[in-house]
Amino acid sequence: MNIAILGAGNVGGALGKGWAAKGHSIYYGVPDPRSEKVQTLLKSIGKNARAGSVHDAAASAEIIVLATPWPATHDAVLAAGKVAGKIIIDCTNPLEPDLSGLAIGHNTSAAEQIALLAVGAHVVKAFNTTGASNMANTHYGNNEVTMCVAGDDIAAKSTVMKLAQDLGFEAVDAGPLKNARLLEPFAMLWIYLAIKQGLGANIAFKLLRR
Repeated sequence: MNIAILGAGNVGGALGKGWAAKGHSIYYGVPDPRSEKVQTLLKSIGKNARAGSVHDAAASAEIIVLATPWPATHDAVLAAGKVAGKIIIDCTNPLEPDLSGLAIGHNTSAAEQIALLAVGAHVVKAFNTTGASNMANTHYGNNEVTMCVAGDDIAAKSTVMKLAQDLGFEAVDAGPLKNARLLEPFAMLWIYLAIKQGLGANIAFKLLRR
């Protein structure tokens, strides 16, 4: 698939590497495609990745991945241009600058705010409840990290679940997009444990069944 990733930080880098290795075409949409950071990332991925403007990346893609810091997300969605009919995967968490909590939540979510901006797009919440290191390596022994996926469009959600499985995640249908109100605080728990409690990034959530 043709996937535009808006943002080339840790999360965008890990997702792009994983999907490119599975044969997907990755187009990074970034403010400065020629920056050393972006060029180094492209070299590490190989022939299935390129970089350009946010608008050009989004225009060429079937799927747009928001891997931006929350404060930059609004502008990134607007810069993407016409997104009607496309799948937008929202990986963001609306964090306070000091990571003390969420700037919005409980009666709305980042994903729902994005859906209001991205008119006609199918917004799906995913890849927000764990860190980039777990996106690069989804296995803990014989266990796969669980990735919850929420969205209103059944076909779009199914596509995103398949992309999660391509990375090695156990994909779980977490219901409608409104449930991003649950997933974003859930991400805060991972952040709190990893950073505030000092457990580090090599921790992950796993859904167990009896």
